[in-house]
Amino acid sequence: MHTPGVRIERIVSKGQTSPEHGWYDQEENEWIMVLQGAGVITFADGYTCQLLAGDYIHIPAHCKHKVSWTDPDQVTIWLAVFYT
Repeated sequence: MHTPGVRIERIVSKGQTSPEHGWYDQEENEWIMVLQGAGVITFADGYTCQLLAGDYIHIPAHCKHKVSWTDPDQVTIWLAVFYT
């Protein structure tokens, strides 16, 4: 779904991660929830956050981050809401 100021995405991973070099540095705020599976988000300041099914996190705009791990043995389904 995409409407002015809000974009909602369903993301499916199975062992995928962000590229090794570089960070997501988005213009939008992002709220993420893991619906199934597990993943780890790493921030540029070194903080890591493991998310299991039912966990969620808010990432402010321009907070550099990346997906550093997703479960290689099961599908991870993320719900991501981007908003200004």
